[in-house]
Amino acid sequence: MRYVIAMLAAIIMAALATIFLSPMLARLAVAQFTFTSPDEVGNLEDGVFMAANFLALLLGWWLGWLLFGGRLAQPVRTPA
Repeated sequence: MRYVIAMLAAIIMAALATIFLSPMLARLAVAQFTFTSPDEVGNLEDGVFMAANFLALLLGWWLGWLLFGGRLAQPVRTPA
């Protein structure tokens, strides 16, 4: 059950980052530099977008595993 909770948390965090966080970070990163080609703009924007989504996925997995999944995990009982 812990794996399922971690996966659900990762999916939710990645979806929220894709909608709200990643586009804003990509625009901010592109605004910091000057470019000689439109391809460079697209490459940086895509890279920042994907990196932010990946980090949100890892953060969601971590939160789901440690915080939420740990509450439902039961310790292994050894027979007496």
